[in-house]
Parts: sequence; structure tokens; C-alpha cells
Amino acid sequence: MTALDDLAFFQHIARAGSLTGAARELGLSLSAVSKRLQLLERRLGVSLAARTTRRLALTPEGERYLARGAVILDDLGDLENSLRGDRTALTGRLRINATFGFGRGHVAPLLSRFAARHPALALQLELTGFPLGLDESGVDIGIRVGEPPDSRCIARCLLPNRRILCAAPSYLEHAPALEMLDDLSRHDCLIVRENDTDYALWRFEASDGGGARRSVRVQGRLSSNDAEAMTRLALDGHGVLMRSWWDVHEALASGALVELLPQWRGIRADFHLLYSERARESARVQQFADFMLAEMAGRVPPLPRAG
Repeated sequence: MTALDDLAFFQHIARAGSLTGAARELGLSLSAVSKRLQLLERRLGVSLAARTTRRLALTPEGERYLARGAVILDDLGDLENSLRGDRTALTGRLRINATFGFGRGHVAPLLSRFAARHPALALQLELTGFPLGLDESGVDIGIRVGEPPDSRCIARCLLPNRRILCAAPSYLEHAPALEMLDDLSRHDCLIVRENDTDYALWRFEASDGGGARRSVRVQGRLSSNDAEAMTRLALDGHGVLMRSWWDVHEALASGALVELLPQWRGIRADFHLLYSERARESARVQQFADFMLAEMAGRVPPLPRAG
């Protein structure tokens, strides 16, 4: 076995999370996988993982071997792809991270189409509640909502988006008047507890383009860490929701939800596709990024005009 074979082998067992899972993925016996890992550790002179048959915990040395090994293998794949030019399909591995809702609704369907075009390319979609850093677990592309977190990354705007204040007609029939932002204190607000944000503080900017901004602290008896669940509760008439345009535009178009206080609008929350500067030369990354930007056009209607 070559050093590159060992790198690829360790990628498999680290991603599987256990020796049993790695054996199943590789089509080998558990004892064969365990023995090969032992031989690799003996060759390197370090322990790469503490393990049982059910769980694998990487040591600091194992984390380094995993991260740097992924870079080496990806660079090799990029080199081979560049030498082949357009004569063959993309090869190698591409790992994409996105949030659950947007990942299920948009990234996964487009990933399916991209995979059909490139059957020799291994694609891994990692959906998480918290975004993963590009340097974590070998993530090649991150899809984020809001301002790009790292100026060292290349950020391409995937979808213009902002949050919309809305509620179902059935709620508004019996709710207090809502004519200004301060009136939200008298309403049942549906609170989405996402990430580390101050989720009960809703932020707005004036629709007239004058630059005025307001923040309002809201309260309500219903909350969840799952935004889709709160959208369902809003549709059922349980309260006022602040939710992204991409998620509620169909309900607004059908009248199932009604936009509130149009003189104010939620702050921008655009989706960006991020990758590292190093990945600028990666054919896999560039082709997937170009594909996503082209295919996202038209999936979500343009943001409503201010005013």
C-alpha cells in the first residue's frame, strides 16, 4: 500500500465514524480494517484514533492526518482533472455544507442534478444547524445565510434574500391591531431559536430606503429551534412570524400568509456560496459553484420591491 492509499483509507474510516461503519463502506471485514489501521499507526509512529467497534474518536494527530490528507487527495484529483481537460467527467470528492432547511429545499435537488452529470464524482452533503467552517472536516463549499463570515474566503451571492414579517389571516382576525413595530409587544410571536443569535430581537430597516433601523424585542409562548416547524405554526394561525423570503414566498403568494407592516422590512439575509482561496483552481469546486449559481436563478421569485 502506498502513502496515498493510506490517506484515502483513513478518510473512509474517519467519515464512517466507526470501524464497523468503515468495514461496511469498504466491503472488508472488521478485523481487516482494524489491522490496517494498526499498521498505518505503526508506520507513522503515532496513534490516530481511540476506537471501539461502534465509535471512533480521532486524536490530535488523527485530526491533522485527516485534514491535510483531504487537501493532498483533492489536489491530486484537481491535477488529474486539469491534465485530462474536458475529455472526462470530474473525479474525486466534493463536500458541501448547508443548513437543514435550505439544504433540503434547494441544495439537495440541485446536487442530485449535478451528480447525474458527473457520475465519477463523489459528493457529500453535510446538513447542520450550525454552519461548519471551511477548514472543519474537509468542507470544500459552505452555503451561508447573511454576511460572509471570513474575508479570506471567496464569497459568491447565491440568492438575494431578506426576512419578512407575516402571519396567517386566521390569526389576524382576532389579534390586536398591528400598525407600528411597538405593537408587536401585544402579539404572540413565533420565535425561531437558531444558532447563537439573540433570537427574540427582531431587526428591521425602513422600506423607504432612508436608512432608518429598528430592533424590537418580542415574546411568545411558542418557540422552536426548527424554522420549518415555526412556519407550520404560523400557517395554523398561532402568531406572527419573521421568516426568510425564500421560505414563505409561496404562502404569501397564495394568501396563506400575509405580509405585515410593509413600511418596515427585515434586514437582508442573502445566501452566499463560500470556498477557500486555495479552491480557486479546483475544477470540482468551480464547476459546482457555477452550476449552483446558474440553477438557483428562477427557483425563488425576486425579492419584492421596497416601498
